[in-house]
Amino acid sequence: MSLTHTGVTTGAAELEPCGQRDHPDCGIRDVLDRVGDKWSVLVIVELANGPRRFRELQRAVEGISQRMLTLTVRRLERDGLVLRTVYSTVPAQVDYRLTETGASLTHLVKALADWSLAHRADIAQARASYDSEHPDNEIR
Repeated sequence: MSLTHTGVTTGAAELEPCGQRDHPDCGIRDVLDRVGDKWSVLVIVELANGPRRFRELQRAVEGISQRMLTLTVRRLERDGLVLRTVYSTVPAQVDYRLTETGASLTHLVKALADWSLAHRADIAQARASYDSEHPDNEIR
């Protein structure tokens, strides 16, 4: 789907399955390792609004520990999605911002957020139905 696509798409998208013996590695697993975790997505969402200092990110991403935020921004930096800038002040100041590649990811994150908002009620209803049919299941 292009960024200018405005039509309504129904049904499943045509996707080539990964992981089959004769299918080349499409790289999706590697990418999902990075952007598929909630902390990375939340940091990307926050940085989409502009550069942030570490403590600003920590306050904005509710529930993230200092250690987890450190690991997350380092991984995002390593993957070329976030740029870390150290300013030579006393004390040193550091800020984080999305790279061009990281900024291009925000369109996909927004699409996922829009999808989740649009289907939140359906998912809640499906969960309630499943839980009532499987009361001993500990998936929650």
